[in-house]
Amino acid sequence: MLRRLALTASVAVSVAALSTLPAAAQTGTPTPAPAPAPVDRLTVTVTDSGGAGDGTYVLKCHPTGGNHPEAADACARLDEVTVFGTNPFAPVPRDAMCTMQYGGPATAHIRGTWAGRPVDARYSRTDGCQISRWNALVPVLPATSA
Repeated sequence: MLRRLALTASVAVSVAALSTLPAAAQTGTPTPAPAPAPVDRLTVTVTDSGGAGDGTYVLKCHPTGGNHPEAADACARLDEVTVFGTNPFAPVPRDAMCTMQYGGPATAHIRGTWAGRPVDARYSRTDGCQISRWNALVPVLPATSA
């Protein structure tokens, strides 16, 4: 009788211990690895900015890295302008009313991944809307001398 009681208690303890394990561990199937976090990595190419900002740079955020000259500030700016439901790299709408001013010959191309989404955006300073769009991303894009 005592032996049967000890065996019953042992089985109860084993069942209780197994019930706290994840289902995958109980069945012997491996637990899938968690999905890797999205990589925020952009390549920024700038030409004709009239300053030291010309060139091609890699910007990595979360964690900050790459060879962008102002990586920490650029990542902070992107975090600031990234709002759910909006695209911080969206082009100027076709029907926008823009001032006829010229901000210089600077152009930029940003490509890569931001917030898990692909980015392929081109920038210029050909009118007031384009100038505003460029300036909204400084220091991701350099401040221009024009």
